[in-house]
Amino acid sequence: MMKLAVGPILYYWPRDTVFEFYEQIAASCADIVYLGETVCSRRHLLRLPDWLELAGMLSARGKQVVLSTQALLESESDLKALRRIAGNGDFAVEANDMGAVNLLAGRVPFVAGPFLNIYNQQTLALMASLGAQRWVMPVEMARTALLNLQQTRPAGLETEVFAYGRLPLAFSSRCFTARFHNLPKDDCRFLCVDDPDGKTMRTREGKPFLVINGIQTQSALVHNLIGDLPSLAEAGVEVLRISPQSAHTAAVIQLFRDVLEQRVTAELALQQTQRMAPAECCNGYWHGGAGMEQHFSAAEACAAVA
Repeated sequence: MMKLAVGPILYYWPRDTVFEFYEQIAASCADIVYLGETVCSRRHLLRLPDWLELAGMLSARGKQVVLSTQALLESESDLKALRRIAGNGDFAVEANDMGAVNLLAGRVPFVAGPFLNIYNQQTLALMASLGAQRWVMPVEMARTALLNLQQTRPAGLETEVFAYGRLPLAFSSRCFTARFHNLPKDDCRFLCVDDPDGKTMRTREGKPFLVINGIQTQSALVHNLIGDLPSLAEAGVEVLRISPQSAHTAAVIQLFRDVLEQRVTAELALQQTQRMAPAECCNGYWHGGAGMEQHFSAAEACAAVA
């Protein structure tokens, strides 16, 4: 049966909120938990010792813990932080840029994160040869493209798919949240802490378009593959990633588990996750369409699981 992973928190939450969140995750049915700051090094309310404290607590509660690295490194201090994570000595590491891969290759088994742009068989084989034990499919990859890679996937390499949450689409050296408030990046006043699920940008017609999250751009809609679990299983996916949101994350994890174990129909789970999501849901990328499209109706999901 597929395992459930909780991705790293992509937003800037208060310290107490983060610790309370992981207490909930420790009591959840998640199998794997990713910890760490992957977006912006200026987010300083938790440092590596704090993440290691959380890692120890979660590990003691039976979770597999992985420390995630930043996707965009911009300074020597970022490199120092990366080296400390890579050399932590106790927990696996998710490499989100090639600098992290270089530090980990041949030394520590690692997870090849979703920002490494693994789109072909040669890159996948390279990551496995360097010591990757699991890789995370790029969020915009379609099921058909994944099937092609799975046919020649190196032995012993697990596949993980981003299955729920706002999609992390791009990073920039510019801080969009600071720019929104007419502030320079170096004097951002950490205002992204006021947006626990990011700040939604809308078109002139008022429709949700994108979400800004510091230097990260996300989808406005919530990517949700809870109705696509049969096709994920058929594609040989071992791990499903659920990205944290400010409310109901533990309940979403439980719904995924309930559908996997056929205690809840996919139709009901789709309805319930839609009510708990911070925006409308979509699954277009998995079906080879535009990301914001919804290709799998609740009725079809129910029929596929029944």
